[in-house]
Amino acid sequence: MQASSLLQLALMGLLVAALPLSMVWMSSSANKFRKLVWIAVFLTFDIIVFGGFTRLTDSGLGCPDWPGCYGKANPFLAHAEISAAEAAMPTGPVTMAKAWIEMIHRYLAMGIGVVIMALLFTSVMQWRRTRMQAFKPGIPLALFVFVCIQGAFGAWTVTLKLQPVIVTIHLLLGMGLLALLAWLGGREDYLMAPPAPAGDTAALRRIRTLAILAAVVVTVQIALGGWVSTNYATLACEDFPLCNGQVVPSMDFEHGFTLWRELGKTAAGHYLPFSALVAIHWVHRNFAIVVVAVLGLLVWRAWRHAYLAKHARWLAIALFVQLLTGVATVYLDFPLAIAVMHNAGAAVLVLLVTMLNYRVKYQIEANSATQTAAVPPAPAPATTH
Repeated sequence: MQASSLLQLALMGLLVAALPLSMVWMSSSANKFRKLVWIAVFLTFDIIVFGGFTRLTDSGLGCPDWPGCYGKANPFLAHAEISAAEAAMPTGPVTMAKAWIEMIHRYLAMGIGVVIMALLFTSVMQWRRTRMQAFKPGIPLALFVFVCIQGAFGAWTVTLKLQPVIVTIHLLLGMGLLALLAWLGGREDYLMAPPAPAGDTAALRRIRTLAILAAVVVTVQIALGGWVSTNYATLACEDFPLCNGQVVPSMDFEHGFTLWRELGKTAAGHYLPFSALVAIHWVHRNFAIVVVAVLGLLVWRAWRHAYLAKHARWLAIALFVQLLTGVATVYLDFPLAIAVMHNAGAAVLVLLVTMLNYRVKYQIEANSATQTAAVPPAPAPATTH
């Protein structure tokens, strides 16, 4: 790719980042760093949803090279190459619309990369100047490393021709980036307005254990959902709650869950059997029962705590909507809008579970700090003369 095209791509990333950075710069907020963090959360959520749209519209190879499109900075400049590819294969992965979808996704990713670099730069400079806890650069540095790894997997997604394990890891890294940003936002909120001591600390510790378990099962379910999506197994079971009329249909777990293989192929290079797609779909569908059980218990426990009740209600709503969109995707024969909503619902669950985790953590810290302050210092031992 020519240096001029790379420069144009870099300028596009700066242009995408210019609007959110300008909003923060011109904001009257006294805590601009916190505002930038939550804007980064919003942008990352958006790109996860748009990434789902890119995947679900089969636009991942709309530009079959990386980082540009046929070596150009945008599909307009690559019009001749795209038109030739579309003429040779009208139903193939390359069309002008798909090329634009893929490149918009890349532009957004570059913009978020710039925003995270701004977060890191601000935190390092402010930490060196003030040593305030709000600017500790550990998490911003981790975010920078995370977004670099995410960019590498984005490139491999294209160069390895949508290999399912690469695309699934790319999705998980995006969700991880969202969770890490939300955790950083939680730290900034806590430092700005620490919670008052409230509730039974022992009960809160039990909720925290459940919240951590919820984060684990949601991560596993997102990985399984990504595996369904990247293997195009969404409609492998055509009914619900049965799968093709059976409780336990014929399934090929060995080929379905072989990780390192090409899209639509077994590890040996043969076409992936339909029973393997059924296995992929069936596992994702049934693991949802585990997710509902764990998150339902977490909601029930957190609802009874005043500081957590609001988030518990939102988590209950998000879980219900996610189940509804999952079932609707099967019943309505995979409509694009509902499938994108299902992908967005997974991101919402990541956000809410992360926020609940940090709220429980900080509430426990507030209670512990009060209890420590309430304990009088031990008297000094008497001395004899």
